[in-house]
Amino acid sequence: MTDRHAPLWARMFELKDLEGVLGLLSWDEETYAPSGARPARGRQTGTVEALRHQRLVDPALGDQIQGALADGALTAEQHLMAKRLERQRNLAVKVPESLVKAFAEARSTALEAWQKAKKERNFSLMEKELSEVLRLLAQKADALGSTTGVKYDALLDEYEPEMTVATLRPLFAQLRAGLVPLVERIAARGRRPDTSFLSQRYDDQKQWDFTMLLLRDLGFDLERGRQDRSSHPFTSAAAPSDVRVTTRIFEDNPSSAIFSTIHECGHGLYEQGFARDHDRTTLAAAPSMGIHESQSRLWENQIGRSRAFWGHYLPMLKASFPTQLAKVDLEAFHRAINVVEPSLVRVEADEVTYNLHIIVRFELEQALLSGDLKVAELPAAWNAKMKEVLGVTPTHDAEGCMQDIHWAWGAIGYFPTYTLGNLYAAQLVHAYERHHPGLWDDVAKGNFAPLLGWLRANIHRRGFTASAQQIVADAVGGPLEIESFLGYLRQKYHALYEL
Repeated sequence: MTDRHAPLWARMFELKDLEGVLGLLSWDEETYAPSGARPARGRQTGTVEALRHQRLVDPALGDQIQGALADGALTAEQHLMAKRLERQRNLAVKVPESLVKAFAEARSTALEAWQKAKKERNFSLMEKELSEVLRLLAQKADALGSTTGVKYDALLDEYEPEMTVATLRPLFAQLRAGLVPLVERIAARGRRPDTSFLSQRYDDQKQWDFTMLLLRDLGFDLERGRQDRSSHPFTSAAAPSDVRVTTRIFEDNPSSAIFSTIHECGHGLYEQGFARDHDRTTLAAAPSMGIHESQSRLWENQIGRSRAFWGHYLPMLKASFPTQLAKVDLEAFHRAINVVEPSLVRVEADEVTYNLHIIVRFELEQALLSGDLKVAELPAAWNAKMKEVLGVTPTHDAEGCMQDIHWAWGAIGYFPTYTLGNLYAAQLVHAYERHHPGLWDDVAKGNFAPLLGWLRANIHRRGFTASAQQIVADAVGGPLEIESFLGYLRQKYHALYEL
């Protein structure tokens, strides 16, 4: 680093370290922290958030950033580091420290309420806490502002820079128009695969051991990461050398642990794959959560639900569960893990209906943030929207509006990134196949190094050196589009269901 700007780089390193500390506090809160620790953890998180905020809004840092940006001697990467830090600071300056701290504490309280309410299937137990989170989010959106004047866009920009409701609405409309007829054709075919063998008892420890095997084989470095359990699977990175993924295990549903682990492994591979010379800098980050989700969805669905993948791993799974899978061959297993039917829970949804779940959330959270939908009205509104879009209605709110952690966490604007991730993932695999026609032969052998190496070079190591749209466009040779995704679904499910 240029010595003249040593104080700036030192502050950048410090801010990155504080982000890591916050990540660890959050990870512990969702894994090992005792229930009685919640109030203290909320205060601790609020304190660290406030410290980070103070350092970001420090006027001296603003002067240092501007001095660096005016220095023609900076390398291109140093200039980018300063630009990314400038964006972080500009956003932080707009939000009062008191709001930052209040939001951190409210989020911690809401998470505890969400866990209790979900367990007891009683939305009223989190209504007050969720209302407070939304009240503070509305204040935050107003403080951040947006060039469009749309409150939701201000929060969406945190997860997907430069994306807007005006762009997403027609995109989602096109997806819905393409997906609903496919779902209807599959339903009309009347050829639902047998999934009963997935509802037997699968030993908890054996499931855990199998997920650990998958992590290692896919390339997750267990010397720089670990897997634990949580009520909602997630990935948290204190640093590229300390990446935590979680899964959840149900003894009557092995698919949950298997695909949760593969999904979070995709996130973890990305976090472990940032360029080493970007450590502790603003470039060791994903440019958007959409591109982050592209990595999890790519590994979970395009690879992890492929016939080639299970041609390799089904014999291993059968060795662990010989009784449950004795009469199950590869074709039956492949059809079962790719069954298409409207369902209640997003994280268990199939590839074809998954984005319809996102559309439901996208519409509801805009209404919640604007105040058009009151928190007390959410359960009924959720049920009505699920019936409209997916044709199903929850029997209780734990499988309805309380199923996700995101709103209690305060992550309004995050859900659209899952759909963007699906679109990016399809484009990436399509591009890789064009230049590496042996992809599925490699997958069938359990050889994931070539694909991971390509993703490392084209996505992971680039970090935040460009926008998500530009990085994907460079990798695939074109802009964001939906036809790669729809084409992938049609090819796969037309064959599976003989449409």
